[in-house]
Amino acid sequence: MSHLVICLIICVLTMVSYIIGKWPMGLTALVSMLAFVLTGCLDPATAAGYFGNANGLMMMSMFVVAAGFNRTQFVRKVAASVNRIAKGSLTRVMFGYILITMLLSQFIQSSVIVYGIMAPMLIATCEEMNISPSKVLFPIAIACISTVSILPLGAGATVFAEMNGYLEANTYTTYAVALTDCMKARLPSMIVMFIYCVFFSTKFSPTESPLKGKAIESRADKREPLSPFKERAGYIIFIVTTLALLFQPQLGIQTWVICMTGAVAMVLFGVLSEKEAVAAVNLPMAFLFVGSLAMGGALSQTGAGEVVGSILASFANRLSNPYLIGFIFFLVPFLLTQVMMNRTVIIIFIPIAILACKAMGANPVGIVLLVQSACLSSFMTPMATPAIPMCMANGGYDLKSIVKQSVIPAILLCVVNVSWIMTVFPMYP
Repeated sequence: MSHLVICLIICVLTMVSYIIGKWPMGLTALVSMLAFVLTGCLDPATAAGYFGNANGLMMMSMFVVAAGFNRTQFVRKVAASVNRIAKGSLTRVMFGYILITMLLSQFIQSSVIVYGIMAPMLIATCEEMNISPSKVLFPIAIACISTVSILPLGAGATVFAEMNGYLEANTYTTYAVALTDCMKARLPSMIVMFIYCVFFSTKFSPTESPLKGKAIESRADKREPLSPFKERAGYIIFIVTTLALLFQPQLGIQTWVICMTGAVAMVLFGVLSEKEAVAAVNLPMAFLFVGSLAMGGALSQTGAGEVVGSILASFANRLSNPYLIGFIFFLVPFLLTQVMMNRTVIIIFIPIAILACKAMGANPVGIVLLVQSACLSSFMTPMATPAIPMCMANGGYDLKSIVKQSVIPAILLCVVNVSWIMTVFPMYP
């Protein structure tokens, strides 16, 4: 039996275990990783390296930074102010939080950081309004994941250069991606996601945690208030960390270093005790993330992505309808990015999309932007992006509730992106 077949079997069994829920997801993830290593689907050194992955370190650090910020009175004050403005309206609350989330996502390319900034304040607002965080946290995660880098601001201004780099690498420079093409392609989906997350998402989210009290407590802290010095320190550390993340390209400091510095500072200045900081790091979700990286690594090492991509390109070449071709090139990367890191899927599928268009003599810009949009819609499983394990920890979600809440936005993104992009960027002008 080939490593590819073994890898796919382990992936299926892992997903079944997640769905059944008899084992904790963190345990399932580690067992899955060991299975990949023992069967030769994943190199042991590569697997061990995932424990020090930059995104994982960033996620765990943001748990601590968020816990420190949540320890201050600021979140309570913000929650009280939001409640007064909203006058008890959940729709108004979502309007404000979703709008800020989407704006931050244009300047900060990492969804886990945007989510880590917004979640503490939204959780405190939930407590002020006496509703469960499970009702509102996943829509925030969807917003910061699906709308990252749409506008040509911050990191979004470099997307066109990356796409043109792929075109040059595959010697298909007849066409080029313009600075505003990404915004032109994805802005309608941003508007649709804003409307959905504000007005409809909470109708499909659970009223209480699906884990029924097993989730990590994440509401505003009810302990004695911090001293004035520690209170100010908590504000300053959070604000400085956020500003450093906003200007990370200019500073030239890696994001995980910024986040970890913020986490350490929370302990050094007494905002959190060492014990509180350790407790804030959600180890089950950290293990889940490591296992998710292992699954993506095994799929990559065994060549599963390339096999799927080759089949996709061959199938697309036999289709005559551009919208069907666009649908295929959106759907397959969208599904793969739920179990593989989106950067890996982009690296695999954009060259395949370019070569397929080159063989057909077609304009590849629309197809390339569709692949990118699909890969930036990774929110259906905890393996998709680090923001989802964080969201699951805060909201007490299980896999079933995450998938259930993902179906409608997934369909919306598929329909809007394919119909709009293939119309605005036709394959055969």
